[in-house]
Amino acid sequence: MKAFTVSKAVTALMLAGLVLLPLYSQLSGNIFILTLFTRIVILALAAASLNLIMGFGGMMSFGHAAYLGIGGYAVGMLAQEGVGSGFIQFPVALAASAIYALVIGALSLRTRGVYFIMITLAFAQMAYYVASGLARYGGDDGLTVYKRSDFSGLINLSNRTQFYYLCLACLFAVIVLIWRIVNSRFGLVLQGLRSNEQRMQAIGFPAKRYQLVCFVISGTMCGLAGALLANNTDFVSPAVMYWTRSGDLMVMVILGGMGTLFGPVMGAVVFLLLEEFLSQITEYWALIMGPLLLLIVLFGRGGITGLLGRLNRG
Repeated sequence: MKAFTVSKAVTALMLAGLVLLPLYSQLSGNIFILTLFTRIVILALAAASLNLIMGFGGMMSFGHAAYLGIGGYAVGMLAQEGVGSGFIQFPVALAASAIYALVIGALSLRTRGVYFIMITLAFAQMAYYVASGLARYGGDDGLTVYKRSDFSGLINLSNRTQFYYLCLACLFAVIVLIWRIVNSRFGLVLQGLRSNEQRMQAIGFPAKRYQLVCFVISGTMCGLAGALLANNTDFVSPAVMYWTRSGDLMVMVILGGMGTLFGPVMGAVVFLLLEEFLSQITEYWALIMGPLLLLIVLFGRGGITGLLGRLNRG
């Protein structure tokens, strides 16, 4: 068996497990595992969106969680104002995330390197403090979403299984879209800019325009994850925008394999399962998880995907 086949086999098993999970939950009577994996799937979607700009575009954004909050608050604020239709809430969440990404990207892409990282972090913190000051919508305490998005009977988001499959369908749709983008002329230019921006500019490609479009697409995808997250928790708070959440998304991408299609999904599954398992053992679970993640990053170049690809070569 070739090395790359090992990675494909593990990916196929993971995807099959995600598809069949509700059946296991129903047969075993374990409702918690379905709730846990719904959260995992949503954050895997957010990590995949970050991977588009970070892994394929070479843009190390440290404020990606802002779009999670924007998407979530769009749903929560509309529900608070009596607009419960998902056909309105979700497009508004996507549009708000896209507009914010457009503004932030247009300003942030004037810089590069550590300055780009810091300016994306600064804008995310600005969004966090704005959300904290929205007294009408809960302020620091967050906003309770009393009723989930209504899709006119087409799908019932209050049904755990239906909602899980909606989240999974969104994740697969985003992965297919990323695959199409990466393998298009647009995606090839992006990867060329990641490798050598000056050379690509020298041969006539408008670098900032390509990067800005990618940045907006990524932010919009993450806004979708935010809308799903608000429906999953029936609650949205400024904490979802905090810089530590952006750090978690970056860890998921790096852990799974930056610049790979399914790496962020693997990273999200491993990271969140480890977090759940260790938190059940001790309240100081972060002291155990930190060194574990460090070991994986140090000795598993390319993350889990890279490690799987080297199994047979070893």
